[in-house]
Amino acid sequence: MKKSIFICLVAVMFFACKSASSTTASTEAQSPTLSTKLDKKTQVAFKGNWVLTNVSYPGSDYIKVNSFDLADSKCFIGSTWNFISNNNKGSMALTAPSCTAFNSPIVWSINDQGMFVLKILDAGVKAKKVRDGYLLKVGSVSESSFQLIDNINVGGQVKDVVYQFQRAN
Repeated sequence: MKKSIFICLVAVMFFACKSASSTTASTEAQSPTLSTKLDKKTQVAFKGNWVLTNVSYPGSDYIKVNSFDLADSKCFIGSTWNFISNNNKGSMALTAPSCTAFNSPIVWSINDQGMFVLKILDAGVKAKKVRDGYLLKVGSVSESSFQLIDNINVGGQVKDVVYQFQRAN
C-alpha cells in the first residue's frame, strides 16, 4: 500500500512540473512583439537627451497624423525626450509655440525584435497600470541620431510615419 502511494506521488510530481524555459519559449514564439527580452545594446545607445527634429510621411506628404493620440505630428517637431537606459524611464515634452504644451513621464524599451515599446504615463500613474502603449520600428541608429517608424492606416493603405531624433547638446 505504501509503495503504491509513493509511486502515485512521484508520478504526480513528474507530470505536474514543467520547464520554465519551455513555457517562456512557447509564449515568445506565439507573440513575438510581446517579448520580454530586451536589446540592451540599442537601449544604451538611446541613453540621454534628444530632440525630435523632423516628422515625415514618405510618399504621403499630404496626410494629417495625430501622433500618440496626443497632438498633430508636426507639434512633435522640437519636442525634447530623455531616455534613461538602466531603468527604462524617461520623459518627453512638446514645446512647439503654435501647439498645446505637453509634458509627461514615459516608460520605454527596445525588445529583441528591434521594436521600440513606449508608454506615456499620466502624473502619479505607475506604468504597470497603463494598458495602452505604442510599438514603433527602430530605424537607423548612430551616436548622434536615430529614427522611430510608426505604421498608420490611411484609406486602407499602410503608410510610414518617420520620427527623426538628434542628440541634444
